[in-house]
Amino acid sequence: MSGARTLTVSVDEGEQRLDRWFRRRFPQLTQGTVEKLCRTGQVRVDGARAKASDRVAPGMAIRVPPVPQGEAPARPSGGIPAADARMIEAAVLFRDEHLIVLNKPAGLPSQGGSGQGDRHVDGLTAALTFGYRERPKLVHRLDKDTSGVLLLARTDRAARALSESFRHRNTVKIYWAAVAGVPHPRKGSIRYGLMKAPGHGRGGEGERMLCVHPAKMADHPDAKRAHTDYAVLAALGSRVAWVAMRPVTGRTHQLRAHMAELGHPIAGDGKYGGSGQENPGDGWGAQLGGDLSRKLHLHARGLTVEHPVTKALVTFTAPLPDHMARTWAAFDWREREVPADPFAEAP
Repeated sequence: MSGARTLTVSVDEGEQRLDRWFRRRFPQLTQGTVEKLCRTGQVRVDGARAKASDRVAPGMAIRVPPVPQGEAPARPSGGIPAADARMIEAAVLFRDEHLIVLNKPAGLPSQGGSGQGDRHVDGLTAALTFGYRERPKLVHRLDKDTSGVLLLARTDRAARALSESFRHRNTVKIYWAAVAGVPHPRKGSIRYGLMKAPGHGRGGEGERMLCVHPAKMADHPDAKRAHTDYAVLAALGSRVAWVAMRPVTGRTHQLRAHMAELGHPIAGDGKYGGSGQENPGDGWGAQLGGDLSRKLHLHARGLTVEHPVTKALVTFTAPLPDHMARTWAAFDWREREVPADPFAEAP
């Protein structure tokens, strides 16, 4: 590309994140390069500066700067290591002509970005084409260390419909976690607002979210309202509880920050779990101790969503990852003995 030019988002491309639009139009660009172009103001949407995470829609004009030289070419589908291809294919829970459902492994990022490296779900989707020319598209994300149900669209039409469902909260998500102590009451709602903590230190402070009491939201204009429903499904004395959570809103680190604010951080959460000294009420912080795993015990157990084409409500359920399954077995917690949706109203 010899100079900057302006391109228009087509109707076929639909509504999507700006970074995804760039990477589909210019597959030779890395995620880091797209973010840098946006951060430095070289990319404009309808004449205004934009972030990589902003959404663009048909008809919008996007200023595309000259593509930097020396970019690595897009990796062909055959370039994915065989072990990674087998891993991501084995994670498929369901697929039809319109969507693919994964049980995302813990430790695998959904998408590339700062500090995430090159190995992530979005970078492995070339192994999930199953005869289609286009790679499937992410329509939502899970944190790197969170496992469970992750949805991909196989067509632009499906991507638009699913994105609308998530944006208008026409979905039901159920997460399972092991948390320090036992929340009281055993069923309730958490409505603390969330805002980014200041700083960008080596410990990742810039990615940490702070809770804001609902009564003090007006004092913090950067805070966003957040709402999590929770229910205790089982407990081991007063030491640890199996909790189901339903995020009504979808803020960054919402479940982890909310449970920590409640005084019951999720087991294995190094960012919000603190230590026993910092959680004197529980006395042991967010580690289970003994031979149990120190990994994050947070799993996207179920997702109910309107099918993008048939419009029927479909529910997908993901088995626990190995490290959580071992913990559940150690505590004699049995999946079949709890309701799939503890928040559903009784008939």
